[in-house]
Formats: sequence, structure tokens, C-alpha cells
Amino acid sequence: MALISLAPPSTCHLSFSASIHGRKAPSLADPLLYNRYLTQRRNLSSCARNKFRSCVEPNRKGFNLGENSQSSVAEVDADPEKFELKSQDLNRAKADLLSEIWEWALLVSPFFFWGTAMVAMKEVLPKTGPFFVSAFRLIPAGFLLVGFAASRGRKFPSGLNAWLSITLFALIDAACFQGFLAEGLEKTSAGLGSVIIDSQPLTVAILASLLFGESIGYVGAAGLVLGVVGLLLLEVPALTIDEKNFSLWGSGEWWMLLAAQSMAVGTVMVRWVSKYSDPVMATGWHMVIGGLPLIIISMLNHDPALHGSLEELTSIDVLALVYTSVFGSALSYGVYFYNATSGSLTKLSSLTFLTPVFASIFGFIYLGETFTPIQLIGALVTLAAIYMVNYKSGDA
Repeated sequence: MALISLAPPSTCHLSFSASIHGRKAPSLADPLLYNRYLTQRRNLSSCARNKFRSCVEPNRKGFNLGENSQSSVAEVDADPEKFELKSQDLNRAKADLLSEIWEWALLVSPFFFWGTAMVAMKEVLPKTGPFFVSAFRLIPAGFLLVGFAASRGRKFPSGLNAWLSITLFALIDAACFQGFLAEGLEKTSAGLGSVIIDSQPLTVAILASLLFGESIGYVGAAGLVLGVVGLLLLEVPALTIDEKNFSLWGSGEWWMLLAAQSMAVGTVMVRWVSKYSDPVMATGWHMVIGGLPLIIISMLNHDPALHGSLEELTSIDVLALVYTSVFGSALSYGVYFYNATSGSLTKLSSLTFLTPVFASIFGFIYLGETFTPIQLIGALVTLAAIYMVNYKSGDA
């Protein structure tokens, strides 16, 4: 007598024994048990059924099911359903995890693009000039955003009020902001400049309180005071390096502070601009219009890019310019508006601090930029103040 033990994979949980007696096997001892076996076999998954068929193909004349066969068949009864449920739960968990990762990637991406764009601009500024970089960052990105808005069926601005509001918005939030930013970036580090620029929520809170009656709250008010202290700490090193030869307009931190105020005023203006035109379409056109005066200023400033030095740009320089325009402006603004319209405003406001964090990290990696101890303290104090002001409504 030879004993054969066959055990397919655990997904099938199928075990049985069969005895072969002599040269000619007897007929099946229990026909009822064999019929039950056939019924249970129909309920198996295709995987288990195929595996089972490849191992054993029952034959009334070739197999004799032993005493353990009844429990073995019963063991198969529920396992395929459990296996399918576990597979569905696992797939659902994977899908939920991927969806959550994608949501956070969308939330973080604008701040990542803005922070890294500062580093890219810093690298290419000496070869092209500040105002050329500002114009190049605005105009192509503006047309891309306008095209995107048009493809979504958003209406073009129409009427005197619409174009007047967009033009004023462009001069302040695009021309002044980007011009001040590029000029300041020539004289300060990307990380420090990003911290100063992202202090603009402090000014926005004050303007919103004065113009729209929005409540700041105790925590928000404390954040405003703390923000002033942080900005002073950021400015101290520039003021004390050389007091005799110090020029306010030669301070990169001062230009960055002007850029922050321009952005703050532009942020408050959005509510007024949106009364007369679609906000996404207005944002695109304000980039295009705001970039035009920067081209004129770039020509008057004799920026190298407009006086024959474009041939000296390497492929890395060109990629840096494209990155600042496409990713640092068009894509980042598009994703930011998408997040804002999908009900993620609270998360967005709490992630503002990520822009200077990314700018500081990549500025250190690629440009070797560092903070002085006082500047580091000022940066941390300013970021804490921004966090407090962003949560003013919840703590009022």
C-alpha cells in the first residue's frame, strides 16, 4: 500500500488522503460523500479549482476517500469567500493609502514649487538680470493659466471695471511683487528671502481687519506682535554688518519686505477683482499684464539677457528659467486654486511655512546658503507667528 498526501497552497486550504490498494482500486465507498464533494468543489474559486484539478481528478474507480475527507471538504466550504474578502479589503486599503498620499502631494506641491523656484531664480539671476527673470516667470505662466481657464469654460474678463481691476492687480501683485522679489534675491539668500516674503499673512490680517472687519482674535494679535519681533531679528544682521556704508535700498531683506507687502495688498485685492471677473482667469491675465512693465524695466536696467548674453546660458540655466515659469508660477497657482476650491483652506493656511523650509533646504544643498544664529531664531519666531495668525479665527 502506498500513501499519497497532496496539499495545494494555503489559499485553497485543501488537504486529503487517498489510498491505492493493489493493482486495481475498488469503487467509491460512499457515493453520498462523493456527491457532496462535487457540490463543494463548484464553490471553490477558479484558482483553487484549477490547482485541485491539476493535482487530483477524482475517479470513481481510482480513489477511495478516507475518514478525514469529510472534515477536509468542510474546511474548503468558507475559505474561498474569506480569501476574496481579505483581498478586497487589502485592495481598498491600498487605494485609500494612495489617495491620501496623492491628496497631501497636491497640498504640498505649490509650496514646494515656490520654495524651489526661489533657488532656481537665485542661480540664474547673475546671467540674465532680475527683471528679465521676473518677466519670464510671469508672461509664459500667465498665458498657460489663461489657456487652462479657457479650456475649463471660464469666461474672459469683459467691461471697464474688470480690466481696470485686473490691471491694478497686475501692477501691485505681479509687477511690484516679482520685481521686488528678484531685486532682493540678488542681495540675500533664497531661504531668508522666502521667510520674509511669507510673512505677508501678518499684513493681510491687519488689512482684512481694517477693510473687511475680520476679527484677528487674541492668538492672532499675539502672532502679529511676535511676527514683528521675528522680522526685526531677520533684519538685524544686514543692518549691523557695515553701519557706515549701509544703504536701505542695497539691502536684500528690505526688497523682500517690500515684496511681501505687495503680495499682501494683492491678496486683499483678489476679493475686489473677483467681483468683476473669474479669479483664475484674472490671475492669468494679471501675470501677462504685470510682466509687460518688467520687460521695459529690464531694457532700461540693461539686464544681460537683453544685451546678447542669452547665448552664454547653459541648458541648466534654460531649465531653471522654464522651471520658475511653468512650475514656480503656472502649475503652482493652478494647483493652489484647485486646493482652495476643494475645501482645503485650513490645511493650506497651516502649510504656508513649508515654502521657506523648502527654499532653505534646497538653498543649502545647491547654493551652500546658511542662516546666522540670529537669523535662524528670527526665522523660527516668524514662522511661529504665521502659524498663530493663520489660526486666528479658530482661537478667537
